[in-house]
Amino acid sequence: MIILFNKPFRVLSQFTTDSNKSVLADYIDIPGVYCAGRLDFDSEGLLILTDDGKLQQRIANPAYGKEKGYWVQVEGEPGKDELAALRRGVVLKDGKTRPATVEQIVLPDIWPRTPPIRERMNIPTSWLNLVITEGRNRQVRRMTAHIGYPTLRLIRYRVGDWLLGDIPVGEYVAS
Repeated sequence: MIILFNKPFRVLSQFTTDSNKSVLADYIDIPGVYCAGRLDFDSEGLLILTDDGKLQQRIANPAYGKEKGYWVQVEGEPGKDELAALRRGVVLKDGKTRPATVEQIVLPDIWPRTPPIRERMNIPTSWLNLVITEGRNRQVRRMTAHIGYPTLRLIRYRVGDWLLGDIPVGEYVAS
């Protein structure tokens, strides 16, 4: 079984917690499924769950090179040099990232976030389509911060051939 879940903002990518934070069990009541990879508490979008341990490993392990696509709202407007740095790979504290595919895009057709992103009148924001083949802890956020453009909103829309599509926030489809 494969479950494609549109993870809301501020939901943990796990089924239980010792805190009062929202978890997957608040949205998914299917026993025996586990996350194939994770999304940070502050990130949104496609989270894949499965009851197949081998498939889970093939999806989550960076050795398999599964592409993960993100829509990233950043503070400011990165130029050609900054985008080129992401395409080459940037050096983070835990080593150099693999080269990424990145392009500036217009605001994707997405749902409003609750709570909304803070707006600052004199600092513009822009959107990137960023594709990576790794999944280090907070990697995309650290990559954009490294080039001087902090991430404000992060939405994963693709893992390999699986797409978020039009799954509503907090909902899932199972196959």
